[in-house]
Amino acid sequence: MSADASSLTGKARLEPVPFSALSGWEQDDHAAAFQAFLLSCRSLTTQDPALRPAQKPKADLLKVCRKALDAGASLTRDEARRFFDTHFQPFSVIPVTGEGFLTGYYEPEFWGSREKTAIYSVPLLARPDDLVTIAQGETLPGLQAGLQAARRTRNGYEPYSDRAAIEDGALGSKAKPLVYLREPAEAFIIHVQGSTRIRLIDGSVMRLAYAGRNGHPYTSIGKLLVAQGVMDLESMTLEKLMGWLKDNPEPARALMRQNRSYIFFREADELSPEQGPIGGAGIPLVPGRSLAVDRSLWAYGLPFWLDGQLPLSLDTAEPLQRLMIAQDTGSAIVGPARGDFFFGSGEAAGTRAGLLRHPTRFVVLQPKSRT
Repeated sequence: MSADASSLTGKARLEPVPFSALSGWEQDDHAAAFQAFLLSCRSLTTQDPALRPAQKPKADLLKVCRKALDAGASLTRDEARRFFDTHFQPFSVIPVTGEGFLTGYYEPEFWGSREKTAIYSVPLLARPDDLVTIAQGETLPGLQAGLQAARRTRNGYEPYSDRAAIEDGALGSKAKPLVYLREPAEAFIIHVQGSTRIRLIDGSVMRLAYAGRNGHPYTSIGKLLVAQGVMDLESMTLEKLMGWLKDNPEPARALMRQNRSYIFFREADELSPEQGPIGGAGIPLVPGRSLAVDRSLWAYGLPFWLDGQLPLSLDTAEPLQRLMIAQDTGSAIVGPARGDFFFGSGEAAGTRAGLLRHPTRFVVLQPKSRT
């Protein structure tokens, strides 16, 4: 298997199921899923470094990837379905919690300026030189276990500044602004999503990609607002959350600082306008086919079958029965049957992403050992 079975111990069990037991399997657009799979395979077989390393892919997955690359990019829907049927075995992921859970994310678009002005004054920062990323499951001398980054000093390592300290200027000249936005809430949403398109006041478009984080744990401000009784979970949307943050600047500032995690960026000028943002695997994401997973449990490139609901509004939804490819991760994506569905870029994608908070069945497609 391409997931380390020991990594799932105590968290989930895998039960083999036939493809015929996957509702909607015959109807999905497997050619679209195969195209996304090829993007992962090209990266895996050339051993390109991941932006946020996940479980190491096993030899069986690499073998199937080479077969996919040999097959080429022109498979029909039926040919692509037969490829997955031939080379993979589905396993239901049954977590100890009893069910999986799926949320959505997107690439935000906001207006900005490369220069600070009276209107554009909220910075997105480049990765500081003294930031050291700690590998998954490891630690550094003198640091609390669980921190995922540190500051390198002459005397060793120390915890990196948290969100409040960074916003108050703790990094000084080490924090190079890449672009300035209008609202703190816009910057915060970009931190949560991990990438952005910025429409600059000169008419050009700037793409920013994730370049690191300060290593402190992520805290959901949406959950905090629900716990405080400010909003209820059932009616919360991204627009509603953004509106509250903008309309209540002082409480919003205090609330956002409760999420001590802080994200740094780089300008992703290698991306063409039609490409998605760079995900944790280090490749562009594909709207409707890229899935963020728990990188401590799963390898990038694994296909997952999702069976659940895809909301169209607060009150309506359509069936979600779709083959996705693990190509990203996130601080809030923790657990064997926990995923984040990438919707694409812009306001409409953000609206749909903000609606998705649904129980979902996860089925991982593990490569057969002999194909």
